Amino acid sequence: MCGIVGFTGRDNAGYLDAMNRAQAHRGPDGEGAFSDTGRQVHLGMRRLAIIDLRGGRQPMSNVDGSIRIVFNGEIFNAPELRRDLAGQYPFKTDHSDTEVLLALYERDGNRMTEHLNGMFAFVIYDKRRGVLFGARDHFGIKPLHYCFENGKLSFSSEIKSLLALPWVSTEIDRQSLYDFLTVQTVPAPATIYASVRKIPAGSSFTFDIWKREFDVSAYWKPSFAPHPWNPEMIRSTFLEAVKRWTLSDVSIACSLSSGIDSPAVVGALASQSSQPIHTYTVGFRDAPEMDERALARMVSEKWGTKHHEMVITEDDLIGALPSMIDALDEPYAGGLPSWFVFKQMAQDVKVGLTGTGGDELFSNYGKWKYYESLGARLKKIIRFKSEGGAFSDLAASPHGSIHYPYFTDGLKRSDLLADCQNLRSTSSLIENIWRNCPSNNDRDRVAFVDLELQLPEEFLMMTDRFSMAHSLEARTPFLDRPFAEFVLGIPHQERITPEKPKNLFIDSIAELLPKELMTAKKKGFILPTGRWMRTRLRPIVESLLSPEYLKSQGIFQEAIFEKIARPHLESGADNDWRLWTLLCFQMWYERKS
Repeated sequence: MCGIVGFTGRDNAGYLDAMNRAQAHRGPDGEGAFSDTGRQVHLGMRRLAIIDLRGGRQPMSNVDGSIRIVFNGEIFNAPELRRDLAGQYPFKTDHSDTEVLLALYERDGNRMTEHLNGMFAFVIYDKRRGVLFGARDHFGIKPLHYCFENGKLSFSSEIKSLLALPWVSTEIDRQSLYDFLTVQTVPAPATIYASVRKIPAGSSFTFDIWKREFDVSAYWKPSFAPHPWNPEMIRSTFLEAVKRWTLSDVSIACSLSSGIDSPAVVGALASQSSQPIHTYTVGFRDAPEMDERALARMVSEKWGTKHHEMVITEDDLIGALPSMIDALDEPYAGGLPSWFVFKQMAQDVKVGLTGTGGDELFSNYGKWKYYESLGARLKKIIRFKSEGGAFSDLAASPHGSIHYPYFTDGLKRSDLLADCQNLRSTSSLIENIWRNCPSNNDRDRVAFVDLELQLPEEFLMMTDRFSMAHSLEARTPFLDRPFAEFVLGIPHQERITPEKPKNLFIDSIAELLPKELMTAKKKGFILPTGRWMRTRLRPIVESLLSPEYLKSQGIFQEAIFEKIARPHLESGADNDWRLWTLLCFQMWYERKS
């Protein structure tokens, strides 16, 4: 696990070193750099040593030095690939997965991604071909940002490294802000900055150094191709996935909630391990309805884990907000308790398994019900209209308009933003993803939208930034490629059922879970942000959303305070999520300025 950086052009003022320093938290175990001054190619990395601790240093080259790579992540089928390549490539390291990537590129070139199973973002410099080739993993677990302007390419794991370069502008992308207000994240390939883009999940790029041509293309999408299956196959494939994702030369632990997904990972790992594993759960002193410790303890007791509990308070959460905002690089409005789980885990281990991805594979939070039930859909449309939604948006994008519950396009145009001219509607973006799904079933289409948008650009983005801020590698075995492809190939009516959306998975791995957990009501990380903004955060709301501040900022309409903030602060109106979304952006904006 690492942070990677690089750029083309002259390194006049130690730019590579500045980029590396900006991401030092991603790799405290070492750093490396390479420059081809003749062709003006510069690669750098920071390393968190997990596999082949001695031999996996980067940037790594092939035998004759004609190919070099910087790589962030892990390839979990690297042992099998190494065996296949052993007679074709003279390996120098003992078991480095980085060198496996080099060997695979030597053999297959850009088609190497077809063989990979893992979490990765890498860039390869091929001196013979005069190209840079890079890729991001199938589900977007690891990030890869870039700036391509005036024939010059720069790339990095985190945006803050790109901002260390003097030619990368901090101008906000108006379209990205517009989309953020609806989906609470920034959809790929955009970022919040106009000059910075990101490689989408399952995509790769090629940059021709001589022609200065840059091209991005998708190499993988979920197919939903049906295949034979049974519950035992789900169980065995899941166990294999968890085992694969424990590939490491250092200790591994697990986050543990009261849901289904992370306890299933704990059970799968513990049932195949001869040693007790460490588990970590967060509890809330000020919000017992969110406290997951009692049910998590049952999982720990079932498997005899070495269990760690953290009790955090409202003061802890609010006090950590500035550090969280700095770590994220972009505005974000959710997932805050994960910060403390990763922080605690990092004190003991370098690698932690999480349950991220399980909901997207098996239930999609029930969103598909709005499309299958006429009554539910009508209720969603009524809510859409009550929140400023326009019939024109609904007619043009009937699915995209109601998929996310946040600000509608109509409300953004009428009440929020100072200038919406020449901006594409967010509903049309979602509708386009919907229509590009290879399946024509609504349950598959909902999953496809979330796999393209919410999972990589919200949940996985947060997981990567919050874990790496503490120099911890967070792994997501639900997104093991063979397992995920197997699950998505189960026919939609069997994979997800209306009565108990996750019942298929629960029944398949029932012996891994305590009985109490299978019937318990799911606890969510629903923070009391509405109360916070009336109390502890009220001065910040009144400052950053005041008409005076908004006027000087020039992004939002000044009337926001009277329409959204004041009713929430003084009249008891429930503008919680509206106000929280706006405040999160403003807190990010204030810290980046």
